[in-house]
Amino acid sequence: MPRMTPTPRATAVRRAVARDAKRLTRLVRGSRAYGGPYAAMVAGYRVGPDYIESHRVFVAVDTGDPAGRVLGFYSLVLAPPELDLLFVADGSQGRGIGRLLVEHMRSQARAAGLDRVRVVSHPPAEGFYRSVGALPTGTVSANPPAVAWDRPELEFPIA
Repeated sequence: MPRMTPTPRATAVRRAVARDAKRLTRLVRGSRAYGGPYAAMVAGYRVGPDYIESHRVFVAVDTGDPAGRVLGFYSLVLAPPELDLLFVADGSQGRGIGRLLVEHMRSQARAAGLDRVRVVSHPPAEGFYRSVGALPTGTVSANPPAVAWDRPELEFPIA
């Protein structure tokens, strides 16, 4: 069983395992943040077992749920340092899960000896990233057809 980091509100953060792949894929594809013009970006997106095994992927789970319901997750890439994915289930937003995942990511980055972590944000998520300490560094230009809009680029300083 993966090691769990307990947190308030019956939530824990643990390392993702291959069997989490389908749940993480559903979370990404079902995100309301990617509705409307953004829907095409995640329509075919897949978080596979291979991705989970080759990256530092962590999930926030509801410890009060016997099935360990996934509330959110993130992926930290070490080289080059980047927060590749961060999603919180629509019904769990506003409960501090995103903040918890960012704090956990920062502790993982610190333990890995990183001094900063880049994030290329989904435009509607920029305010969230700024609210948890990310600093703007620029803009990543659209890259049609995969990404049809410019995206804010930010950086988390790791103390």
